[in-house]
Amino acid sequence: MGEGFEKKRVLAIHDLSGAGKCSLTVVLPVLSALGCSVSVLPTALLSTHTGGFRDPVYRDLTGDMLPWAEHWRREGACFDAVYSGFLGSAAQIEIVREIFGMFREVNPAVRIVVDPVMGDGGRLYKTYTKEMADGMARLCAAADLIVPNTTEAYYLLGEPYRAGPCGAAEAERVLRGLLALGPRAAVLTGVQPDAETLGASCMARGAAKAETVLSACVPGRYHGTGDAYAAALVGALLNGKSLSESCGCAARFTAACCRETRAAENYDTRWGILFEKCLPFVMNDVLSLEK
Repeated sequence: MGEGFEKKRVLAIHDLSGAGKCSLTVVLPVLSALGCSVSVLPTALLSTHTGGFRDPVYRDLTGDMLPWAEHWRREGACFDAVYSGFLGSAAQIEIVREIFGMFREVNPAVRIVVDPVMGDGGRLYKTYTKEMADGMARLCAAADLIVPNTTEAYYLLGEPYRAGPCGAAEAERVLRGLLALGPRAAVLTGVQPDAETLGASCMARGAAKAETVLSACVPGRYHGTGDAYAAALVGALLNGKSLSESCGCAARFTAACCRETRAAENYDTRWGILFEKCLPFVMNDVLSLEK
């Protein structure tokens, strides 16, 4: 991380599942493919993710997180972005806030990105307590950008989950509420105005209106799509794309991953999205490799 190092440097704070493509096993290759140098700070180690697998082995790393980050700081680590995802305890939320401040002191221009991984489909994950969910709202207030899905957004706003269509008007209302929590910008994923389309809406503080990017909806549920989306979003932003352009790149990549996974014969989707063959697609989209 010495002088003359040109790649954008990202600290990814997330869990690591040994099997089942999600979290760091998706985030690291996607960001690396987009030209970023990624340092990882695992919040927990799991034998598999918790979606569809029974009794995964779980190792909490709360006690290691701050010493890990402090070691990097002593060694002169400096990051262009710090991106947090799944956190395993209320204590970890406060530790991550401290880590944000630590590396913002080193680089005041660092982008703080929070994917408030708490739930999906109208429910919080089993590992999440009310204390943790409330703490996540405080973490979002310390971020430059937050990337919740609709379940997480409604919970952050203290509103009941609204099943059914979420169009551009509702997405903008939710985004305005999220911005009032404190972040400079917000991206709402899972925007679905009808059964045929799915995408995301984004809005920065002070903007007149939200922007929405939609693509054809791919039937089914695929583990790891949120991580793929957020990683592509961060990678596009660090490559100079605007917020709306980055949302488009991330949406197209995630849709391509879902199509690839759906097309695979006899594939058990518990093992996560088949994103690898789609990396050249997002590299070309973000990096403009083809002229």
